[in-house]
Amino acid sequence: MKKLLCIAVALASGCGYHVAGKADLMPKNIKTIAILPFANVTPRYNLARLLPTNITQEFISRTKYNIVADPSQADAVLKGSLANFVVFQVISDPATGRATGAEIVVTIQVTLTDRLTGKVLFSRPSLEFRERYEISTDPQTYFDESGTAIERVARDAARSVVTAILENF
Repeated sequence: MKKLLCIAVALASGCGYHVAGKADLMPKNIKTIAILPFANVTPRYNLARLLPTNITQEFISRTKYNIVADPSQADAVLKGSLANFVVFQVISDPATGRATGAEIVVTIQVTLTDRLTGKVLFSRPSLEFRERYEISTDPQTYFDESGTAIERVARDAARSVVTAILENF
């Protein structure tokens, strides 16, 4: 009987282990979050459009928070900005000198604010994300992978932002 009691106590006490990205340590008064469209100082409108959508999907799939469109109906407001977008050649064909591989480097800014108090709950002024993609040199089989690379970087950025917000507290 003593042995069973010891096992029950050990199981009940737990070890503090949790799966990354599953923490729920935000202030208890936060139940709804408004995710505003991202500001954009780059010519890449598609990425600025994808980021709030992907962040919304991450919050919905990983948390219990309600995501609302109207900031006046939210407990917290997430604002973001696409601050920088650079593409540069990382691999080239030695025979022609043409690029065969490129890398996207994206910098975003994110702030989550308690709407009632104005207190900043989370802020990252410079989050950087990178994504590589290939460039076909054959005009017959050319496929522009930059669009899918932008989608991948948007998903990765959304996952990282939500994880950072959840684990910041």
